[in-house]
Amino acid sequence: MATLDDVRAIAMGLPGVTETVDGHRGGAVWRTTSGGFVWERGPSKTDLATLASLGSSWPDGVVLGVRTDSLETKDALLAELPDTVFTIPHFDGYPAVLCRLDRVSPDDLRELVVEAWLTRAPARVARQWLADNAPADDDRLPRES
Repeated sequence: MATLDDVRAIAMGLPGVTETVDGHRGGAVWRTTSGGFVWERGPSKTDLATLASLGSSWPDGVVLGVRTDSLETKDALLAELPDTVFTIPHFDGYPAVLCRLDRVSPDDLRELVVEAWLTRAPARVARQWLADNAPADDDRLPRES
């Protein structure tokens, strides 16, 4: 089972990341100068009421908000990892998913955090990180002209 310490280790291992505390909800937020990309996300009273009206409930355990690069990526993650990621009406139209830490594999957690970071990292920093860390066949790597 993944923990916030695992999230912290992955996020803080990426260039330019700082950890702050969300002034509204009080949970941890990992961010770059462009904004947050992964955050601890508990339910609001509105979330709980909305989910109850839909016949659902907030899951037990720690939940993360995870930024995605697009609504298409969000939909793909929801289809690929239905036991791990979910969304709520509050996130409709917003490029992010919610992730259950008690169900995410270490590999999936690392991929989710890194991909979220790439949405907020400065382009030059992201290109350099990918060049140094991504497999050679990664289609995000800059190509030689």
